[in-house]
Amino acid sequence: MAVYTEVPDDEMAAFVARYGIGDLLSAKGIAEGVENSNYLIRTTQGAFILTLYEKRVNPDDLPFFLGLIQHLAARGVICPQPVSDSRGEMLGRLAGRPAAIVTFLDGLSVRRPTSAHCQELGRGLALLHQAGADFTMERVNALSVPGWRPLAEQAGHDADKVSPGLAKRVAAEIAVHEARWPRDLPLGVIHADLFPNNVFFIGSRLSGLIDFYFACTDAYAYDLAICLNSWCFEADGSFNLTKGQAILAGYESVRLLNEAEVEALPQLCRGSALRFLLTRLVDWLNVPPGALVKPHDPLEYDRKLAFHQRVADAREYGLKR
Repeated sequence: MAVYTEVPDDEMAAFVARYGIGDLLSAKGIAEGVENSNYLIRTTQGAFILTLYEKRVNPDDLPFFLGLIQHLAARGVICPQPVSDSRGEMLGRLAGRPAAIVTFLDGLSVRRPTSAHCQELGRGLALLHQAGADFTMERVNALSVPGWRPLAEQAGHDADKVSPGLAKRVAAEIAVHEARWPRDLPLGVIHADLFPNNVFFIGSRLSGLIDFYFACTDAYAYDLAICLNSWCFEADGSFNLTKGQAILAGYESVRLLNEAEVEALPQLCRGSALRFLLTRLVDWLNVPPGALVKPHDPLEYDRKLAFHQRVADAREYGLKR
């Protein structure tokens, strides 16, 4: 979450009034993440999240995102629910941006997840995949392999200002994935951005999943690879095998990976590290002036990528087979 667009108080109050959720009492910008402008709003009826969609979010994709969280919630996944306005519309416009209000979830994201958190995360991810299996809408993953070269070109030679030789390393890695990316894996709806800040817990119990604005149709095992990257590395850059084991065990307690997915996991982890390296790199080089946002360090994923390049077997991530 982040804030790129400041909204005048009177416009905010008028927008909220259309949704039948009481009078606006307060609105606080949320300065985390890098994609959209988000506000925690409080009304006489409770707390909600207001999102203004910016940057990489295509307005044409918003019915997919909002329909998906409705679908998942109806099947037991704890996720925010979009609120409809007086005309029955979930999507409006505010400050020149598409905007929506969703319900507020209880719980906290954890900055230092334990293996217990990781196991809950793995199980929750598999349940999400199961719940989305009959969702009829589809959305292409615009940030999969075909999108990586354009991102690298957007960064250009400025990548070397972030780290000497980064542009060349990225180009070589893209070529590897363009030639070898796994095909014909089981696929369906994936979250595609299930970092610790997008998962809420009460104690060690998972209490909610948020921020579905990268959700798309792609390989389930790729979603798992994203989680191994975002949950299992320690501050010193080492991979925590115990946490990897916990995520994989939690996932397979609900849905077993097939042989093709197990074989593909090292490449999927490597590819997901490249994806986040590239998007972080572009964000790092293009922070809008005055934005209330702190871009994430792209070199964190450069280091993770180097680890995955040495991995030959899914057991190195903790898979017990």
